[in-house]
Order: sequence, then C-alpha cells, then structure tokens
Amino acid sequence: MRRGWKMALSAALRCCRRVLSWVPVLVIVLVVLWSYYAYVFELCLVTVLSSAEKVIYLIFYHAIFVFFTWTYWKSIFTLPQQPNQKFHLSYTDKERYENEERPEVQKQMLVDIAKKLPVYTRTGSGAVRFCDRCHLIKPDRCHHCSVCAMCVLKMDHHCPWVNNCIGFSNYKFFLQFLAYSVLYCLYIATTVFSYFIKYWRGELPSVRSKFHVLFLLFVACMFFVSLVILFGYHCWLVSRNKTTLEAFCTPVFTSGPKKNGFNLGFIKNIQQVFGDNKKFWLIPIGSSPGDGHSFPMRSMNESQNPLLANEEAWEDNDDHNRDYPEGSSSLAVETET
Repeated sequence: MRRGWKMALSAALRCCRRVLSWVPVLVIVLVVLWSYYAYVFELCLVTVLSSAEKVIYLIFYHAIFVFFTWTYWKSIFTLPQQPNQKFHLSYTDKERYENEERPEVQKQMLVDIAKKLPVYTRTGSGAVRFCDRCHLIKPDRCHHCSVCAMCVLKMDHHCPWVNNCIGFSNYKFFLQFLAYSVLYCLYIATTVFSYFIKYWRGELPSVRSKFHVLFLLFVACMFFVSLVILFGYHCWLVSRNKTTLEAFCTPVFTSGPKKNGFNLGFIKNIQQVFGDNKKFWLIPIGSSPGDGHSFPMRSMNESQNPLLANEEAWEDNDDHNRDYPEGSSSLAVETET
C-alpha cells in the first residue's frame, strides 16, 4: 500500500514538472503575441500615417516574423537524437557487467566493447565513457541530460526557453532562432524609435497606442542586449567547433586532453553545423553533415592542412606567454622541470 502511494506521488510530481517546464515557453509565446499586436495594430495601423510607410514596415516585419517563429518552432519540437542501438550493451553484456563486482574487470569489459565502436573520447581518468542510466557507451560528444533523462548526441545544453535539449539534431535551428531573434528585436527597435521620440516630445496625441509603442521599444532593446550576447557566444563556439559543455570542460581523447580536438578550421567548423550547401544556411532545414555518432577530428586533418597544427602551437605559445611574462619564462621553465 505504501509503495503504491509513493509511486503515485512520484508520477504526480513528474507530471507537474512536465507542465511547469512549459512555463518559460509560454512566457515567450505571450510576449511575441503581444509584440505582434503592438507592432502591427498599434504602431502600423494606428500610429503610422503614411500608407507607403505602413506597407514597407509590414512587409519586412512579417518576413522576419515568419523565420523567427519558424526557427523557434523547430528548436522546440525537433526531438534530441539519441545513440543508435549498436552503442547500447547487449542483454548478455549488460548481465555480465551488472553481475561483475570488480571495478577493474568492468572497466576492461567496456574497453573491449568500445574497440568495436568509433569512440575516441574518454573520461578525465582515461576510462571509456559509459552511461549507467541508459546502459550505453557514449559516442564522442554525447552526454546524458538529466532533465530529458536520455543521452543526447553532440549535446550542447538544455534550454528552458525552448523546453528542449539542444544537440546534434537541432543546434542549427537554435542558432538560427537566436539570429532571427536578434534581427526581430533590432528591426522593431529601429522602426519604433522615431515614433517613441514623437510621443516623448508630445508631437503625437496621447492615446492608447502610446503605451504599446513605448513599452515595445523597451522590451525590444532589453531582449536585444541579452540575445546578442548569447548569439555572439554561440558564434564563437561554432567558429571553434565546440559545444557549450566542451568550452567548460576540455574533451579528453585516447591521447589525452585536447581543447581544440574538433577544430577543423573556420570554414569547416561552420560547415559542421550548417552543411556544405550555403543555400540552406538561412533556412531551418536539417543540413548538418554526418549522423551525430562520430565527428572528424583535428588530428586526422592536420596531415592534410599543416596550418592547423601550427595554429594550435601558436595558441599554446600565447597561453605560455600569458602565464610567464617576458624575462621570467626561462627561470619558470627550469623551476617547472
């Protein structure tokens, strides 16, 4: 009886958490709907007097609005991609692993299984990356999301504003959503500003539209500042072919930790997210290369492009110079040795 009560309570809590997880999305949707009403009706149809100006404002606004809402929809409803079946332990291997009490034997079992898989990253201690909740060997750049309760391929982060885990399947859509959000806020702010000044100077009558126009400029500027910072950070990540998790925790390979292990060069890094065909870069259609289970690595490309190896040496040298100022580097090296 007590066990059944606990199970029912646990199920109720999970249901409440699922409902509450949609609150941030609902807030964004309500703000966007209000901004649409305020811009289209209160600004363009009521405040703007010139018919030509109304038409131009509305055409460009709706073009941006379509891409903004389209990319937001794709970010929310594109499901995170999970590792395929070959990365899961078989029933026999799972039984052997769970029944084995010696940790060193368990580690060796995982090493033997991982030899058959395209897995090159390791834990900080050098062990095979294994998820004991999903019972699978994690592919490179794959991580377990505690919110989604699953392993996600090329996981970047879990975003409450889209109520979804951002990873291989939807990272392109998330970047596009940030870009069109910045453009949406910038367009509203620039077109509303002149009417904000007119209301401020008293050149326009103080009617109901005044509140919407003034508040619209404030909200657009507020979101623009926060979004442009976030978008800039993710642009930097893309230029280095890093995820948010890899930026905070250097990936460890079989040869050791490498902070630029997946850095292929600026153009190829962009293509790893948006694909080779540039006509799909601005459209929220899946075009990322590969299947999300394995990725080209820097070490495999250095033989084809020696500049990549030189670039890493330059970065390491810059880090060394920051750590040891001029005139004290030789002494520091000798002390370190």
